[in-house]
Amino acid sequence: MSHLLHRSLAAPPPMVESGQGIWLRLASGAEVIDGSGGAAVACLGHGEPRVIGAIAEQSRRVAYAHTWLFASHPAEDLAAELLRNEPGDLTHAFFVSSGSEGMEAALKLARQYFIERREPWRTRVIARRQSYHGNTLGALAAGGNMARRALYEPLLAPVFSHVSPCFPYRFQAREESEADYAARLAAELEEEFQRLGPKNVIAFCAEPVVGATAGCVPPVPGYFRAVRNICDRHGALLILDEVMCGMGRTGTMHAWEQEGVAPDIQVIAKGLGGGYQPIGGILIGRRIVEALRHGSGSFVHGHTYQAHPVACAAALAVQRVIAEDGLLANVRAMGARLEAGLAERFGNHPHVGDIRGRGLFHALEFVADRATREPFLPRLRVHERVKAEALARGLAIYPMGGTIDGATGDHVIVAPPYIIDATGIDMIVERLGKAVEAALDGALAAA
Repeated sequence: MSHLLHRSLAAPPPMVESGQGIWLRLASGAEVIDGSGGAAVACLGHGEPRVIGAIAEQSRRVAYAHTWLFASHPAEDLAAELLRNEPGDLTHAFFVSSGSEGMEAALKLARQYFIERREPWRTRVIARRQSYHGNTLGALAAGGNMARRALYEPLLAPVFSHVSPCFPYRFQAREESEADYAARLAAELEEEFQRLGPKNVIAFCAEPVVGATAGCVPPVPGYFRAVRNICDRHGALLILDEVMCGMGRTGTMHAWEQEGVAPDIQVIAKGLGGGYQPIGGILIGRRIVEALRHGSGSFVHGHTYQAHPVACAAALAVQRVIAEDGLLANVRAMGARLEAGLAERFGNHPHVGDIRGRGLFHALEFVADRATREPFLPRLRVHERVKAEALARGLAIYPMGGTIDGATGDHVIVAPPYIIDATGIDMIVERLGKAVEAALDGALAAA
């Protein structure tokens, strides 16, 4: 009997023994392609010697130093690496141990910014339905993942409100152009600002490409420019959550680069450290830092393990490998191959309604009826069936239900390491194709 509280007490997961490159070896001896990098985390795959060496070296030098007393070279160097040329006028970094902690830091910093500006009445935050910003109570309240919120709803702060997601496959009217859809969503956001009182809003939070909750959903052109304009007009901050879609995953270092806007605060994690150490953080705009500098002089927030030297050393090594090996170019090239392969294999599939994503971050959404976009019944758990069939064929992907509203809809995410080559992409598409056929055969028989 395991003494570990697994995510499911009914079915403990298979034991992983080792990993190398895009491959994982299980205790059973089976070899599995890590086709989703876990949860879009393992951007360099497994066993990268340059990262392992950096971890070992930093552990020998000093494993831990509390930031109330000391600074460390890895944290300073990582911040300098990420903020070289101050992208989008982001000038400072604050490192924590997860994406959820990063979102908590972003929310607290945004609130403190307005305290420093003597606007204490700003207490409201707007986010989107079918979004995900983390699993701590503050981050969960900001997010719009209804299934994950449900159990804890009585504990969630009521200062958060939610508007519609930018999710064209599900919510753009068939006769509506992309420009009209973006304008409609912008009008809804403006209406929410007015309902709350524009001077009461701290920030609008969004994922540039929505991750696990809705499945790799990119925005329509112009949407984020309209959002940025609304925030600027009302003096609110724009917080972009790039925990899953950032750090190169969509083909540029920051997903917001593809939208022609920059955030005031950016949340990062997953691809920051590639899974070699737990690390997340926020990148902070100049005006926010200046408000603190000329005000109280400090950020009223902190964690025991913030800016952990070994975690920062690992993340710095990951980012240097990405740069040295030109992996963003590979993300774009292999992302195009993945998109083409998925389109060829599933483009006319009667039960694949949508293929979407950017770079090495793509999803399939499954439907019972392609013409009407009717989802499968939730009890069939199609996403779990695809996960199981894929694993049986030596492929790990990331499944999720509740795609549409937290209860209905199924999708799976493919997000392989940035080091993948054409052979690896083709193997993923082939194995996923067989898994989907077997899973859907089982679901249709059970319907």
